[in-house]
Amino acid sequence: LCSLSKLHAQDPIFTQYFLIPETLNPGFTGFMETTYAGAIHRTQWPNLALRIDTQYGFFNTWNEKMNSGYGISILNQHENNTSYNYSQLNFNYAYKVQLSNDWSFRPGIEVGYGLKSFAFQNLLLGDQINLGTASINPNSVDPLLLNDKVHFMDFTAGLLFHNTTTWFAISAKHLNNPNISFAANGNAPLDTFYSINAGHEFLLADYLDVQLFPYETKMLLSANYMQQGVYNRLDLVTSLMFRNLFIGATAVTNPAKNGINSHLLTSVNLFTGVQFEGLRAGLSYDLNT
Repeated sequence: LCSLSKLHAQDPIFTQYFLIPETLNPGFTGFMETTYAGAIHRTQWPNLALRIDTQYGFFNTWNEKMNSGYGISILNQHENNTSYNYSQLNFNYAYKVQLSNDWSFRPGIEVGYGLKSFAFQNLLLGDQINLGTASINPNSVDPLLLNDKVHFMDFTAGLLFHNTTTWFAISAKHLNNPNISFAANGNAPLDTFYSINAGHEFLLADYLDVQLFPYETKMLLSANYMQQGVYNRLDLVTSLMFRNLFIGATAVTNPAKNGINSHLLTSVNLFTGVQFEGLRAGLSYDLNT
């Protein structure tokens, strides 16, 4: 017998958010001002029964006359142990405002349709078992009626300020706090997910001996603060690019330290990848501390 009075749910977070910033902020829709697409996959606890797989894919295009970016994206998350599945289809729009010769402002919105499902059909409740006839009743009179699927609308807004080397972005997901309860008359509003991130890219040769970095080596520094309910997270990213190869690391911190045994530094995430004119591919691995 167990009783739950309150549940906390958190959005999936990708280590390499800076490669596909659309996962956090619709203001990045059409950011490349061309037609492009991307996908990312994440596996958590791959060797445990609690394994969780998450995928995100998107397609963006740009309309020069309208100064607008349009996009479509899909998110899917699956828990192997419980057969829980979460899918969401989103439509994105962003508008570009030229603030000066260098700086631009891009407000964006995202409208999504979400679906959460559980394998409740595999549950067998006590009043369904008929010992007298050795049969199983198809229905139950249990007062806590559970839905196999939960459908909901979801709304997100984001702002992006940027020039050719620097960006600052802020976004808020689940502005309407959709009800994601599986109980027939339940009420479990999804907490708003806030994200504030910034980044700056520069040539190391501008600050260090050019002989050490002859290939116009670039360095990226980025920070990403996220808050959902009582939980928060701060990622600090540094990355180097040599020609078409980039390597880097992210320090993931937990400023709130919600639990008794919580640590400030929760993981060090290593990543690497290649970048060509029309293609960027990366691989990352999180080392828990």
